[in-house]
Amino acid sequence: MDITKVINEKTINLNLKGRNKDEVLSELTDLLFNENIIDSKEGFLKDVYKREAEGQTGLGNYIAIPHGKSESVLKTSLAIGRTNNTVEWETLDGKPVKCIILFAVRAVDKTTTHIKLLSQVAEALADDDITEKLLTKENPKEIMELFREKK
Repeated sequence: MDITKVINEKTINLNLKGRNKDEVLSELTDLLFNENIIDSKEGFLKDVYKREAEGQTGLGNYIAIPHGKSESVLKTSLAIGRTNNTVEWETLDGKPVKCIILFAVRAVDKTTTHIKLLSQVAEALADDDITEKLLTKENPKEIMELFREKK
């Protein structure tokens, strides 16, 4: 799975307005719905929250990677959002988040494809330079390029 095939400039919002987890997840879900990546906002969010209940998705360094493996997903994709304020989240370092990478995974892709995507994102985020750029770049194309560099 090539990570650049699941990132779409139209599913990147670097100015999320949400002030809490529910609001930012809703904004990112709207991006996916508007691009016909999911067919049900409610169904997808239900699956995202089901996964959130299983354990924290906040990696630390102000980044969270929530994911929904769902029948509502028509095309495995990522939505990436960033806020100007911090959002409380359950994280490994106890800090809030500013950048959210929401995985939308088709139910049929929930094993191998999902693991490969998670691995590619984790590899990119292990690079402090990429993490810093993810939190500061102002253009969705630049965000996409960060993941292209790591493939």
